Order: sequence, then C-alpha cells, then structure tokens
Amino acid sequence: MSEDKNLRTGDVAGDGPDSPADTETNKDSKDPSSASTSPGVAPGERSLTDKPAAEKSVADKSLNDKSVVVSDDPGPLPPHQDLDVIDVRHGMFGVTGTGDTSGYGGLVRPVAIPGSTERPYGGWFDSTADRLESALTTQGVSNGMPKVVIHRGEITFHVARESLVSVMQTLRDDADLRFEFCSGVSGVHYPHDSGAELHAVYHLLSMTHNRRIRVEVTCPDADPHIPSVVSVYPTNDWHERETYDFFGIVFDGHPALTRIEMPDDWPGHPQRKDYPLGGIPVEYKGATIPPPDQRRSYN
Repeated sequence: MSEDKNLRTGDVAGDGPDSPADTETNKDSKDPSSASTSPGVAPGERSLTDKPAAEKSVADKSLNDKSVVVSDDPGPLPPHQDLDVIDVRHGMFGVTGTGDTSGYGGLVRPVAIPGSTERPYGGWFDSTADRLESALTTQGVSNGMPKVVIHRGEITFHVARESLVSVMQTLRDDADLRFEFCSGVSGVHYPHDSGAELHAVYHLLSMTHNRRIRVEVTCPDADPHIPSVVSVYPTNDWHERETYDFFGIVFDGHPALTRIEMPDDWPGHPQRKDYPLGGIPVEYKGATIPPPDQRRSYN
C-alpha cells in the first residue's frame, strides 16, 4: 500500500515533503531576502511589489495611487533607484485638438526612464566605475559623469558631452578598462525632456575583460551638437552619419557628416517624435486618410 500511495502522490524515497532536503528548500524559499514573491522575477531580485516603501518608484506608487497610471512594469529596480518621469502621454498617438479615433483616447501613460543608482552597484560595475572616475580625475576632467544607471543587470554611464571624447579615450586605452570595440551609436528623441531632448547611446565591448557597458550623452534641441568619437573609434563614422540622418544630431569633428540613407535634400529627420506620421492617399474622389494624430474623434 505504501508503494501505491507514493505512486499516486508522485513522492519518491528521499524526495517527499518530510525529507531533510525538501525541508531546507522550503525554508529557503520562504526567506523574503532570497527570492521574490512575484512571478517572472529572477532569483535574488525584487519586483516592484516587494520593495519597502522607502525604495518605491513612481510605478510602485501607481499600485495605491490611482492618479498615477503606468501601463508597463519596468521590471525589478536596484535598491534606492527611482524612475525619472519626463512626460505623460494621453491617448494612443498623442492627438491634440482633434481627438483620437483609435479608441484609446482615455489612455494615460507616463514616459519614465531609470534614475540614478546609488552605490554599491555590484560585481565588476563598481571597479569599472572607480577606475574610470580615477582616470578622469587624473586628467583634470571634473563632473564628467553626472549619473550612473544600473537597470536590468546592465550599466550605463551618463557623460557630459564636453567630456565625451576624454571618457571614450580612457575607456579604450586604460589597461584596467580596455573597451576596444564600439558597436555604434543610436539616437533617441524625448521631446519633453527639457534641455536634453536628444540622446546618443554608445554600446561598448571589452574583449579583454569580456564586459559590456553603455555610454549615454544628451544635448538640447536648440543646440543639437555632440563631439564626434571617430578619432577614437573609427567605425563610428557610418553610425554617426546615420544618427545625424534620422535624428538631426550634429557630430562636431566628423570627417564627412552627410546623410547616409535619406536623400540629401530630404526635409527633416524621420525618427524624431515630432516628424509627421504621414497619411494614406485613397482612390475615391481624391480623398485622403489623414495621419492618426489629425483624425476626428468618435468617442
């Protein structure tokens, strides 16, 4: 009968609920410091609902404050890190004046990016940040890194644009850093991030130490200039041209900053958020379907 009972319940010798190994496992799983209670969160990380009140971000507050609405969970945040809310979107396409025909006219969603992370960062992040700060101080570069962000297990150094070339040169040449490879630069446009509407993001790899980091630089719409790093990473030649083409960031010192994909006389920069969405011509008495942000509202 005992064998039949084990077969029915799925228990085997040494693996039942009363076995020592299982008791230890259950004990560990109930330790709130060892694992999150929320599904889909990696071991050792805490979800938004697990964090104490002192560490809650704007997304946490939305759980109890109905005036704050967040449509997406930004994922586990390191301790003492908040979210920087730079805009609040209303509706699906940012329609103003004419209404929204998408049916999502009541959607309210803040645009938030991870804020600055306090030390310790963890692992090799701290030694890399320490070495970079020390090298820059030796060179006389002050306030070159106003913010360091750890998010989803990755580190991003936010660098002042006037210090960009010095930072990149140090990251490449310092023996303890050795980020020899830059895979390119990407542009991002946040129209409501006042004074920092345009972001340039560089992805770096250290083949010596098998590490990856990001460097992020911002500039205002009114002065969209960032120093070129082609002198440090020559392969950025094409990537800076593409970022200029699509976002309008001017990379000072680039050897030949021209458009790379759009025609030379193309008006505007197509991947900016303020670029027109465009309409669709239809073959019915010269009618045209207007862009989503210009349609009438039916709700």
